[in-house]
Amino acid sequence: MRLRRNEVPVELTWNLHDLFPSHEAWEAEGKAIEADLPAVTQYKGRLAEGPATLAAALKAFETLLERMVRWGTYANLLASGDGSDPENQGMLAKAYALQAQFMAATAFIKSEILALPEGQAAAWMAADPELAVYRPALEQVLIERPYKLHPQTEEALAALSEVSEAPFIIYERARSSDMTFEPITAPDGRSLPVSFSLYEDELELSADTAVRRAAFDSFTRGLKAYQNTLAATFATEVKKNIVLSRLRGYESVTHMLLAPHRIDHGVYHNLLDVIQSELAPHMRRYARLRKRVLGLDEMRYCDIEAPLDPGYNPQVTREEAANLILDALSVLGPEYRAIIERAFNERWIDWADNVGKQAGAFCTSPYGAHSYILLTFTGHMRSAFTLAHELGHAGHFELANRHQRLLNVEPSLFFVEAPSTMNEVLLADHILKGTDDKRMRRWVITQLLMTYHHNFVRHLLEAELQRRIYAQAEKGVPVTAQLLSETKGAILEQFWGGEVVIDEGAKLTWMRQPHYYMGLYPYTYSAGLTCGTLMAQRIKEEGQPAAEQWVEVLKLGGSLPPMELMARAGVDMTSPEPIRKAIAYVGSLIDELEASF
Repeated sequence: MRLRRNEVPVELTWNLHDLFPSHEAWEAEGKAIEADLPAVTQYKGRLAEGPATLAAALKAFETLLERMVRWGTYANLLASGDGSDPENQGMLAKAYALQAQFMAATAFIKSEILALPEGQAAAWMAADPELAVYRPALEQVLIERPYKLHPQTEEALAALSEVSEAPFIIYERARSSDMTFEPITAPDGRSLPVSFSLYEDELELSADTAVRRAAFDSFTRGLKAYQNTLAATFATEVKKNIVLSRLRGYESVTHMLLAPHRIDHGVYHNLLDVIQSELAPHMRRYARLRKRVLGLDEMRYCDIEAPLDPGYNPQVTREEAANLILDALSVLGPEYRAIIERAFNERWIDWADNVGKQAGAFCTSPYGAHSYILLTFTGHMRSAFTLAHELGHAGHFELANRHQRLLNVEPSLFFVEAPSTMNEVLLADHILKGTDDKRMRRWVITQLLMTYHHNFVRHLLEAELQRRIYAQAEKGVPVTAQLLSETKGAILEQFWGGEVVIDEGAKLTWMRQPHYYMGLYPYTYSAGLTCGTLMAQRIKEEGQPAAEQWVEVLKLGGSLPPMELMARAGVDMTSPEPIRKAIAYVGSLIDELEASF
């Protein structure tokens, strides 16, 4: 039986007292934030007065935003830990409501900046050092100049932010609180529970084909029961973005959603096209190897991540995982290592599985506080790789938060997955370097290939689904469960080329990720993994100089556009060559895996 949240040992949960000592303190801060809104709104209608006024307004906004972020994070983390708790649901609803009020009240800042005469902000920054510190944030805002709406319209849209976020909220509520899955019976007669997180973190990775496939079938039935509801949710997200892109005068939804990423469209399409065409032959070879080694009658979608050496699934305790990760990441230097040590020692991590807990894993890093990481730790070594990934986000944002102002911290999504995926490669290299054991080496290579499957295949094909669905929706094609499943099936068929059976469960994988409600997030994993792969190779070849260079890049946060950040790390993403190098590395892993059998 899965534990309720209040039954979980406290050492397996994150320490939210570092944000607020009690719910009462949180409630009081929410009222205080609302009362302090005039500290920002007093500048409404005045930003054109001059650089000193604009700098003062930005400073007041930044100060209140820091409190707002911390306050909202507390409610979000409570709901992530147990979304089935009515009190947590109520607090999250309050958080969304105040966030919407905050966004509406402060929407004038962006509108008035965009209304400044062409070149005015740049001239003011050149003349006023206090304003110049906000240059990265201002340049990010000014990207939207050609697409700004009337200030009252912008304020209305900001006031509707809670409604605009409804598709994501509905999806997460359905996934964490409402979806139920039938338990399965293992070959030895045991009844095994199935949940979203248990399936994705454990059952999908089972060495027992009967258990793995039965769990997938149960998971598929559970998803199918919600397919029409979540298709309507998906369609609402798509329609929202189409309406907004047309209101603002963008050429397409893709143009609107890529604008904040600050990359050329050719780079986006390169990632999708090159990886799909050039990685597919390697992954088909991988699928054939899996089918042969596992002795399967057919290669089903649920078999893609099954262990290739079923008798060898290294177990690891939380303490062992912590030590292993610390040793692997020490190459990044003492400053970085100290951050990771704090994560383990100060309860930044929520390890447990409990009823209502959000599936998957994430890291959030509220400014002025420390990072928080959610995962479901299974005791298998795979969880160590997931944790290393999330600690990559934590290390990145801890460094950026220390060295950048709040408004300059957030990097483009195009860069944000590089520090996390690189940590997985560093962990794998560390384990491989320390062992000659054939089975361990083979296992580590399969873990790396799982990372590439997640980011270069699973998430990339999510991005391809977005590309196709938005193209159809913009032509007026209704977004339905049938369209989503058929399109997803066609994408998977094309990529796997008949080597994997694309059944109903495979087609329903559009229901398995919240990424569809986060702009064009899915494709960014491939950008991050490309950069992370090449950077890990540089550190392996060059050692400390490359590692120090990388840490300095992390400290830059969002103070530079993503292509410049990657260039600082020695990776030129304007060319498809880094993508091809990363794909070649995947091919070399499959070569070694084939040789080991």
